[in-house]
Amino acid sequence: MGKLKTFTRRAFLVGSAAVAGGVAFGTYLVARDPDNPNLQGLAEGAASFNPWVRIDATGITLVTPHADIGQGAASMQAALIAEEMDLDWADFEIDFGRPAPAYWNTAMAGESAPVLPWDDSFGAQAMRSTVGSLLKVIGMQGTGGSTSTPDSYVKLREAGAMARETLKLAASQRTGISFTEMRTEGAAVHLPDGTAIPYVDLATEAAGLEPVQGTPLRDPSTWRLVGKDMPRIDIVPKSTGAPIYGLDIELPDMARASLRMNPRKGGALNGFDASTAEAMQGVERVLGIPGGVAVIATNTWYAMQALDAIDYDWGPAPYAPEQADHWAALEQAFTEENLDSEWLNIGDVEADIPSATTIEAEYRAPYVAHQPLEPLNAVVLVEDDGAQVWTGHQMPRFLQQQVAAITGHDADQITLHNQYAGGSFGHRLEFDYVKQAVQIAMQMRGRPVKLTYSRETDFAQDFPRQITMGRGRGAVLDGQVVSFDTQIAAPSVVRSQVGRMGQSVPGPDSQLAAGVWQQPYGVENTRMRAYAVEGLSPVSSWRSVGASANGFIGEGFLDELIHAAGADPLEERIRLCTLDDISRQVLEAVGEMSNWGEALPEGTGRGVALVHAFGVPCAEVVEVTMTDAGIRLNTVWVAADVGRVVDPVNFDNIVKGGVIWGLGHAINSEITYTDGIADQTNFHAHEGMRMHQTPEIFVRGLENGHVRGIGEPPVPPAPPALANAIFAATGQRIREMPFWNHIDFV
Repeated sequence: MGKLKTFTRRAFLVGSAAVAGGVAFGTYLVARDPDNPNLQGLAEGAASFNPWVRIDATGITLVTPHADIGQGAASMQAALIAEEMDLDWADFEIDFGRPAPAYWNTAMAGESAPVLPWDDSFGAQAMRSTVGSLLKVIGMQGTGGSTSTPDSYVKLREAGAMARETLKLAASQRTGISFTEMRTEGAAVHLPDGTAIPYVDLATEAAGLEPVQGTPLRDPSTWRLVGKDMPRIDIVPKSTGAPIYGLDIELPDMARASLRMNPRKGGALNGFDASTAEAMQGVERVLGIPGGVAVIATNTWYAMQALDAIDYDWGPAPYAPEQADHWAALEQAFTEENLDSEWLNIGDVEADIPSATTIEAEYRAPYVAHQPLEPLNAVVLVEDDGAQVWTGHQMPRFLQQQVAAITGHDADQITLHNQYAGGSFGHRLEFDYVKQAVQIAMQMRGRPVKLTYSRETDFAQDFPRQITMGRGRGAVLDGQVVSFDTQIAAPSVVRSQVGRMGQSVPGPDSQLAAGVWQQPYGVENTRMRAYAVEGLSPVSSWRSVGASANGFIGEGFLDELIHAAGADPLEERIRLCTLDDISRQVLEAVGEMSNWGEALPEGTGRGVALVHAFGVPCAEVVEVTMTDAGIRLNTVWVAADVGRVVDPVNFDNIVKGGVIWGLGHAINSEITYTDGIADQTNFHAHEGMRMHQTPEIFVRGLENGHVRGIGEPPVPPAPPALANAIFAATGQRIREMPFWNHIDFV
């Protein structure tokens, strides 16, 4: 009989919400709605019908609180509102908004609750609703976990419809014409005689009305924007080099700073000698901060150069210093004492099955860095009556609270100006770089300070993806997989990440099992156990979090079992896929796309993998050829079901980016430690995928089930699909990333 590990409700909430990186908006599940933050300081004559729409004499502003870290969240959110308001791209501006409880997110409830993503039973829905209500109560806000689209999809269209109908009501009261006889187009209300009244002209009158609620949303058949290829709002500013990133911020009399922290993350600074640095060109001040040293200079380069001239006395690492120690800790972790959770236990994986063949294998996934192209940065101004922060960040309310704790101000005295971010992949869920900027600015009170990390500091101070070891034991009989036992050992991302916020997390960490326990396979004997390992490097959410490593382990080992059974890798997965019909359709789609089963040239092989993560079944087929120069990646086919493809061209681009991200790190990347210090310091030693390595990629989005996000789901299937393809082409089974340690690539 199947069973799931039980948790406290608080464990659901804190654990899963924190690991996915916060949240943003959601349906109103608790009696009292949060206040509309747009009403604070609203100009006379301006109107704000809800937290997402603001209109005044200067124009229309759409508030898009989900952080845009390169994934197009701003454009997606704006399109959902504009669709209902009959706005064109040129009719409005966007604002990332302020930290506010109104921008909470119930989409995280699906990931927080210990229910399978395809379970729509009353009990499962009640669990999600309960978690969502708790998220609302604490006003969780942020971006992560592929939640931006599912969280925004209904709510922002409702916000647009509310604004549209309220503006029509204002026009009706002005003209005496029934608003049912009016229509809207081009940011204006059109009367039956053809007269057009611009929205901005109706703002003052609309501001005095109770917003119209309960209006039916537009039928998808009438959509002009949603579901169509949309130009991104940020195309022009990014193409012309406009100052839209945190790194671009310039303020009068701004000081430039860089810093050097103990390269053994969390280690102490025992002392330093900055006498040489203080005499260098451009250096204004050298400041001690907790765990490190900052240099204030007339430009960032001078500050970085001066840091190299300082003698530091660093303390030891608060974790195992050598890489071998980390692997040894994982090897010893598979004990009842370290058992974090048992997510599945169906049938009896311990039983001997007569005539069955038993297979065992061990898989490894290393630490890897986030390495966003825009290095971490923040501008901070601390004054007596408050503080301001300019940066790109994914968790604005938590950031506001962290800054307030340092400065001693109230949280509402902290103003966050959120910016576009040049990538994150989970890195900008952390608070360390902003807290350091605040600590520096506290010593420069009244003067804005821009802190910029060097690339080397970015690598040295990164909280990487968790190192992971997986052990599989299974059995095959009569050409079929009949037993599948998976054990995962890794550091807890949730406890590490939330612990840095000064909080503890009771209950198990769902990310230790993510990418394995939600698989839709109905193997008759199945068990999934997760073990938490202490004393290793602090870790953080990395694009697709636990599933990024666990998908490789689970789908790699399943492929071994299928080959041992003599079955076809795709057909056996389809046969096993009895728990979720949508996952089966995704497998069938990727098989059709790739013409699976066709004859291939000698030395060419294909591998397939399916990983169900963040509520999305995503299947990938990778084709490779073994050449004299090594493995060449030819083609990748991807099928994923997100319920509704809101923007096809952006969907296609995000999926391709996720595949490249997953393949590149599987082939090239790892972080290792010597004396507690990361050996890899820049892109030359921690490479992504090169252009000459990149295969042709074909993408198909299926539209069934619930609306989901696509930022993370394409990543986990890529490594196992590649490893399985290499086995098909060469007979060599790779069980450890990065792959280049085991086989050459072109």
